[in-house]
Amino acid sequence: MAKRTIIPFGPQHPVLPEPIHLDLVMEDETVVEAIPSIGFIHRGLEKLVEKNEWPEMVYVIERVCGICSFGHGWGYCKTIEGNMGVEVPPRAEYLRTIWAELGRIHSHLLWLGLTADGFGFESLFMHTWKIRETILDIFEETTGGRVIFSICKVGGVRKDISNEKLSEISEIIGNLKVELSELTDVFLNDVSVKNRLVGVGVMTKEEAVEFGAVGPTARASGVDNDVRRDGHGAYGELSFVPIVEAEGDCYARCKVRIREIFQSMNLIRQAVKQIPCGAVSVVVKGNPSGEYVGRMEQPRGEAYYYSKGSGTKFLERIRVRTPTAANIPALVHLLPGCDLADVPMLVLTIDPCISCTER
Repeated sequence: MAKRTIIPFGPQHPVLPEPIHLDLVMEDETVVEAIPSIGFIHRGLEKLVEKNEWPEMVYVIERVCGICSFGHGWGYCKTIEGNMGVEVPPRAEYLRTIWAELGRIHSHLLWLGLTADGFGFESLFMHTWKIRETILDIFEETTGGRVIFSICKVGGVRKDISNEKLSEISEIIGNLKVELSELTDVFLNDVSVKNRLVGVGVMTKEEAVEFGAVGPTARASGVDNDVRRDGHGAYGELSFVPIVEAEGDCYARCKVRIREIFQSMNLIRQAVKQIPCGAVSVVVKGNPSGEYVGRMEQPRGEAYYYSKGSGTKFLERIRVRTPTAANIPALVHLLPGCDLADVPMLVLTIDPCISCTER
């Protein structure tokens, strides 16, 4: 029997923007077991419902994750609106959808850059983040923020985007497609990139279902599941089909995210063409009472939002189940059997957000 050693991976590691620790049990260069440890940045955000009134909690929930901040704000507002029976104006739902898809593009481009950096392709990393800056510029111009936006509120959104500006955004997105096509061609066809991704970390469809994987991690293994199909926001009025690949390896997970970037661009342009006129918010009176669960498709996958109110200005409970929390068991299952050199790629391809996990 080969001698076993334990190698620590993280919490500080070049491929980890946030701290997670894995004890890797090794036989020579092969991982035989992975033991995760989290909790390095636990912030107790859900506990703050006891101190902050429910309209203010949207600002706190956005800070669950800086990359998915708009989606978390929307998910929280969705549960309170469901709890109180609030009907959001159609234009606000379209604006929420546009911002959510901009957030998906921004998140996936950030991931592509980190992945390129993970296998040492620095110029590809820089080029990817250069394109991402264009999306952040749109956010800054329409919301005032580049990371935390504070644009979503219970009952709608805080301000409108003019139709002229929406047309300009649609044109910018269209122009980005050409540049992005050239960039993603490298990810999909470059020999050195494929050598690091193809056939690495294969997860079957059955394993993805068994371990509760969500988002691109699951869809890359053939799981045809995307919460946007429930029609929330404006998705029910847009042409939309989930992006699914069957191979289940790191390359398939990369391919799903790349295809989703172009899909998000298409959804934004559809929404700009179809957006109705009208108000962008309604006045909300009273306090939440009872329980409600909302679901959102964040860039990393399905997120649950649970709220419980008792008719006062303070909620009794807020609970957020984030995608990375669901994908870590799948990651721990994938690591045994891989080479030590492939561990960074496997960790990166679930697109971990430890900030979300340790909310």
